Amino acid sequence: VWYHKPAINEELLQSLPNLKVVASAGVGIDHLDLKLLSSYGVKVSNTPFIVSTDTADMGMALMLASSRRLVEGHEMAVSPDTEYFPVDWLGVEVSGATLGILGMGKIGYKVAERAKAFEMKILYHNRNQRKKEEESAVGAIYCKKIDDLLQQSDFVLLAATLTPQTHKLIGKRELELMKPTATLINISRGLIVDQDALVEALQNKVIKAAALDVTYPEPLPRDHPLLKLKNVIITPHIGSATKKTRWVMMEEMAESIEAGLAGLPIPREVL
Repeated sequence: VWYHKPAINEELLQSLPNLKVVASAGVGIDHLDLKLLSSYGVKVSNTPFIVSTDTADMGMALMLASSRRLVEGHEMAVSPDTEYFPVDWLGVEVSGATLGILGMGKIGYKVAERAKAFEMKILYHNRNQRKKEEESAVGAIYCKKIDDLLQQSDFVLLAATLTPQTHKLIGKRELELMKPTATLINISRGLIVDQDALVEALQNKVIKAAALDVTYPEPLPRDHPLLKLKNVIITPHIGSATKKTRWVMMEEMAESIEAGLAGLPIPREVL
């Protein structure tokens, strides 16, 4: 399964009575009904480990691009209408700023490792608190309440898994808790954010900016208001899109399929 296609629904499962394993690219499994698959005796695997490094890099890239207004700057630099560069055209600092990470799994922790090099103050909210030695290694502070993280952060980065509990986790109330100078970065799943509320918050300057590698749907309709806002960067869900990582993802998927067909334990099986 690549890019959530084909759809693994009951119709497909009924048409494939000998199906033994579904190997899915990436870490997210929100597109799969695990109970339904299990009822047909089908096992599931994904590729959760290989994607974390590149996706964390993407999170930092979006943070830097948004804070330093790289897309706007590029457009200004290459525009035929540009006669001079204004001296008051400014970005905001990343080094020394406060980063709030929602979801401190493999990807979130790797973002924290990178943010430490930028001397950022790191807050995080997670279903479970990390071990003290893991927190100390990156200088991360656990926020039991999401509200505390939102109120203090200059950048809020979403790296959580999409579940019924995290669906539209960031809505109107949460956006209003953020600083008006804050930026929202999403490298997880589009549905973790209430997109209508985000558009309203960006239009009304409730928050400063957003940098999104994920939206819903993907791609957005060409007339979607998010595409018209200057304070938004959108990339086409490319968190894991490097040659090496995509190659290894395909190798891991093939390995899982071969194991499933041979009746062997499936590497990276999703239970």
